[in-house]
Amino acid sequence: MSAGEYSMQREGAVLVTGAARRIGAAISRTLHAAGARVVLHCNRSRDEAERLAADLNGARAGSAAIVQADLLDLAALPKLVDDATRAFGRLDGLVNNASSFYSTPFGKISEREWQDLIGTNLRAPLFLAQAAASRLRESKGAIVNIVDIHAERPLANFLVYTVAKAGLAGLTRALALELGPDVRVNGVAPGAIMWPDAGKHYDAGERERILATTPLGRIGSPDDVAGAVKYLLFDAPFVNGEILAVDGGRSIHL
Repeated sequence: MSAGEYSMQREGAVLVTGAARRIGAAISRTLHAAGARVVLHCNRSRDEAERLAADLNGARAGSAAIVQADLLDLAALPKLVDDATRAFGRLDGLVNNASSFYSTPFGKISEREWQDLIGTNLRAPLFLAQAAASRLRESKGAIVNIVDIHAERPLANFLVYTVAKAGLAGLTRALALELGPDVRVNGVAPGAIMWPDAGKHYDAGERERILATTPLGRIGSPDDVAGAVKYLLFDAPFVNGEILAVDGGRSIHL
């Protein structure tokens, strides 16, 4: 088999979870600009997903579709994959981007927080990959999981999120073993890319500290993550089971 046969075709159909906003929207736009047909998953952000789909279809007719589901509903995930496959008659890629992110200080962790953070960041990627495996094998496709640099170095007061992302890193490597040689599985581990909505979690002092411990001295942009996803999907036919840090060098410093 040639290297080209191991590389996902740029015109393939890619399902992006949490595609309507922020990093998910940037990933969707970047893959679409590279020639892919994109299936935009959303849960509560339907209006934003509709606007993004309209923009993408305006640029290239019939190139974007929407699927809607709650990723915490395990029973809904096979149908989500079926709907995504039906949109373009095939499925070539899966980007597990959707994520809950908030602090869970030890001693005050609730079962609801555990179920939510583990559910979106770890359980859903596993069961979506399982549901999509046969389609991705047929297309010699690829999976990219959006991990986090804190999967390797815990983030204080974010215990459950850290555990979930550490699990996702392990899942990425395990799936690369399970799905080879037909499907490649890799991850992208962002550092500080954009500050959380409404200034939550990081006050001015913490932001200054993060910048001071980032060798490039700045935060990244969603397009930085999107470019790494595009590389791993389309241009890395012999890269498998790897997690690429996109963090301005911050993980060297942590």
